[in-house]
Amino acid sequence: MENKIFLYNSLSRKKEELIPLKPQEIKMYVCGPTVYDQPHIGHARSAYIFDVIRRYLIYRGYKVKFVRNVTDVDDKIIDKAQKELKGEDLNEAVKKVSAKYLDLYHEDMRSLGILDPDVEPKATEYVDKDKPLMQEFIGRLIKNDCAYVSGGDVYFDIKKAKNYGKLSNQAIDKMEAGSRIAPGEKKKDPLDFALWKAAKEGEPCWDSPWGKGRPGWHIECSVMSSDILGDEFDIHGGGLDLIFPHHENEIAQSEGAGKKFARYWIHHGLLTINGQKMSKSLGNFIEVRSLLMEFPDAHAADILKDLFLRTHYSNPIDYSEEVIRDAKEEIFRFSKAAELLPNTTENKIGLDSENKRYIDGIKESFNSAMDNDFNMPQARAQLCELVRYCNKLEYRWMQGQHYLFHDIQYTKNTLCLLAGILGLSLNHVNNHDPKWGKVSLSNILNESLIEEKINERLRLKSDKKYAEADAIRKDLETQGVILEDKKDGTTWRRKL
Repeated sequence: MENKIFLYNSLSRKKEELIPLKPQEIKMYVCGPTVYDQPHIGHARSAYIFDVIRRYLIYRGYKVKFVRNVTDVDDKIIDKAQKELKGEDLNEAVKKVSAKYLDLYHEDMRSLGILDPDVEPKATEYVDKDKPLMQEFIGRLIKNDCAYVSGGDVYFDIKKAKNYGKLSNQAIDKMEAGSRIAPGEKKKDPLDFALWKAAKEGEPCWDSPWGKGRPGWHIECSVMSSDILGDEFDIHGGGLDLIFPHHENEIAQSEGAGKKFARYWIHHGLLTINGQKMSKSLGNFIEVRSLLMEFPDAHAADILKDLFLRTHYSNPIDYSEEVIRDAKEEIFRFSKAAELLPNTTENKIGLDSENKRYIDGIKESFNSAMDNDFNMPQARAQLCELVRYCNKLEYRWMQGQHYLFHDIQYTKNTLCLLAGILGLSLNHVNNHDPKWGKVSLSNILNESLIEEKINERLRLKSDKKYAEADAIRKDLETQGVILEDKKDGTTWRRKL
């Protein structure tokens, strides 16, 4: 890749070049939902930010392995099960509640056009007798003298952690000054955190060397990420509210187990409603599906995403009706600009080189914005410029300058390509598949379709229909796919 990608690393607190452990591969872990309630728009922002980052990395040619975990056993889930399914066996009730709200989370994220993760591990999958990896991980920490057993609970000994506080940039003595040991806790230090919680009567529990119980929250991500991505991986993501104590504790326990863990940390800002923290008690809690129902048209997901795109991912964002109205108008302009021109045979000459240079320059500016710590507001601005330029060319076309047909279509195709990287469908294409090949409004040419075209071209060449075979090659090239004929066959690559 010609250009370099730089991102702000929360661990070093500076912008760094993204250099993956393996060339052209990115291993990425993002903290997912605790499934006990309806997804709200704060969840949507988090999922969307990492969806766009993932899409852009794929667009830039990286092979991305994206993992997002699910916490499916937790105090909040147990409380919800006791309220919603009172009288039922609590173990079964917890399973039903977590399954119900995970299904709702999936439905809402898919309604927003957010890609499914490549792997979605659940906490309960890592404590079963067939795969007790959490118990084994905790056992390793005890063996390394980084954890201790106390009355059936297991705690991480914070004094054994190296450089504890390096992610949140806090000193241990200052953290301890404001900490207290809660009633019922049997730990040595207020900052020590639970790796394993002894079973309470009737609650879900699993066997362990320290007695029946269940894992603490922090241990989940260390165990699941190392199992799926290895002891060291490229990117770990989540909200700013997770830096301390969750991510700080992940680092401590992973390093205590002898693992290098994540190299780059990406944290996004939080969302407020009209300047206030979102809360059911304040009556400003906005569920994803209720918001989508407010805009019962194909643009609903794009409207919410446009709101998110207006602020850099690392900054807080405020939701208001005024901003949503502006986003609705903007998405309408984007979608109108992306509509195909009527097919006309008049004066269809080739693409004007000056117009192509200008449009390609906008694409380069888009790439530069995203290369600079995934600056989505600046990338969005390039979409606005494409819309402006497209409208200018289309006005001339409507005045009879039909020779601009290919220029306009090239602009529209570029608009849809870049919109797709930002996860915007513009009500024309299903951009839920990250493998955008054909830059088209009505059809995405994914890898399987590219291979079909290549096979068709080979058949034509074997039948000595060289002109038709060459037409396929040229058609693919106009859509950003370059074919390369070699001795052992034909390969292809995407042209950025």
